[in-house]
Amino acid sequence: MQDGASLGIGLAELRIAIAGDLHGQWDTSDEQLLERLAPDALLVVGDLSDGNPRIPQRLAALPLPLACILGNHDAGRDPSGRTLRRQLELLGERHCGWGLRELRPPGLAVVGARPATAGGGFHLNRASQALFGPLSLEESAQRIVAAAAAADPALPLVLLAHCGPSGLGSEVADPCGRDWKRPACDWGDQDLALAIDRIRRHRPVPLVVFGHMHHRLKRGQGERRTYCRDRGGTAYLNCADVPRHGRDGQGRELRHFSWVVLRDGQPVELSHRWYGLDGQLLYQQTLHREAALEPC
Repeated sequence: MQDGASLGIGLAELRIAIAGDLHGQWDTSDEQLLERLAPDALLVVGDLSDGNPRIPQRLAALPLPLACILGNHDAGRDPSGRTLRRQLELLGERHCGWGLRELRPPGLAVVGARPATAGGGFHLNRASQALFGPLSLEESAQRIVAAAAAADPALPLVLLAHCGPSGLGSEVADPCGRDWKRPACDWGDQDLALAIDRIRRHRPVPLVVFGHMHHRLKRGQGERRTYCRDRGGTAYLNCADVPRHGRDGQGRELRHFSWVVLRDGQPVELSHRWYGLDGQLLYQQTLHREAALEPC
């Protein structure tokens, strides 16, 4: 019998960096920072830019295990779907919308939700309809479930989405709460929520990561709640700290990554981190942390 090491699978502990909505903010400094941090994998939740091919090209050239999903902004202003198709072609197998990407190493199954979503229940914009054809909520959920069913059960499973699922709350500051228009409501994706429920009948879903709903709320309403865990044991992490490039009060350049540690397939540490360009961790918001078990 082969063990995990011989298969390139390291289930003991995985360190995952997650880039939230980029909106054009990705350059050499991010790539050099990742080289210093050396995470086991990188996940990207979409809205790379407004259809510019520069960032997909750079992501495709990264030498570390990567899975990505495109967001609504990645179609640009092109309803024909050609701009969206170009992004998909550049990312190749790294894009996992409605599909499975198994990263070996480090040993991680990433299943993508519906690509190019703008949230709000279930809606396909004109670019998505032109590229993917008409699709019902049920058909979309079935695609996500089928991708999860194809994943190696020995690998920890992460669902990667642009917008999170419905069901996480309808208040303005909830992970997918609408903040730009009154009244506040649940703006999550219904097909993703349906898929999660069905997948969990057959295997655990330890973690769902997404973005789209920015951390800083509109009209000065404060900050969004970016982490929660449901009764089924699934953790949900909104990674859209926008803008993810910035400066602190001392003038130091900052780069944001969300950070997850999986131990034996379960998320034991989740945080938002702001790094200096030299790799120094300058600020950290710890969302959840479990104590490590001491050896007997």
